[in-house]
Amino acid sequence: MYEWHEKVQRIIELIELNLEESPSLSEVSERLFYSPFYCTKKFHALTGMRLRDYVRLRKICKAALELRDSEKSIGEVAIDNGFSSQAAFSRSFKKAYLVTPKEYRLSPRPIPLLLKRIVFDPYILGIKRRQNLSERELEKVEVRIEKSPAHLFIGIRNIQAEGYFHFWELQENTPGMDCHTVTGLLESIPSLHGQIGGWYFENGKRGYLYGIEVPADYSGEVPEGMECIHVPESEYVVFYYPPYVYEENNCEVMSSVNELAWGWNPADYGYEWNYERPIYQRSDPENYGYAVCRPVKPLQK
Repeated sequence: MYEWHEKVQRIIELIELNLEESPSLSEVSERLFYSPFYCTKKFHALTGMRLRDYVRLRKICKAALELRDSEKSIGEVAIDNGFSSQAAFSRSFKKAYLVTPKEYRLSPRPIPLLLKRIVFDPYILGIKRRQNLSERELEKVEVRIEKSPAHLFIGIRNIQAEGYFHFWELQENTPGMDCHTVTGLLESIPSLHGQIGGWYFENGKRGYLYGIEVPADYSGEVPEGMECIHVPESEYVVFYYPPYVYEENNCEVMSSVNELAWGWNPADYGYEWNYERPIYQRSDPENYGYAVCRPVKPLQK
């Protein structure tokens, strides 16, 4: 049933490993032992894009982040990312984002980056079981109380959403606010902790949110359709698990951290939950790990 999902994901992984060399359709098809026509047809069906457009936009995405974050010259960025010249890079960049690389470097703004597509995850699909963590591994879950500085939340909130997957199902009904567009725009904005999910409370009801945290003095553009909300300095209980292998342990790590986070009693430590602040869910398995951050305030006596 998912044969071509897996094959297209293999194409994507091959592209990601050789992005600067821009693997051709013929090279990809040879590795999969299918015709170029059939490969490109299935790739388009599952990603909504032509393979060559995917390669081009992934290269430009990587180059855009280097323009924003590195000291490389525009020419160096172009050559390092597989473009034949700075002029060719500038043409592709402007076609994708309607600004030149120079204009973007001088004044970074939200742009719809194309992030790596995931069309096949056997663990989410339930066709493979994850390895259970040992009791010793589960002991790595840390609980600490820390102060979160005042910051801005930029993103989307939906009081009807029950969780991550339901949130994105609902977003599909809003033009230009689907998962790929939103995550691409957010990735283009420098943030404090990368992209985050979470929950918020409104009139006694809990909804889901998705976005980024930026410094309180952020003065850049906010993508159309997103909110920019000031979050005052607050105390948080952080339930954290250190970096791990996503393919093997993600389900068990998230389940263990979530179970502890939602079952923890703040009153035992002189606190109560603070429902006026957002709950953050931070996930970057390979580099950061996974955490649920719940806001608290001193228990009223």
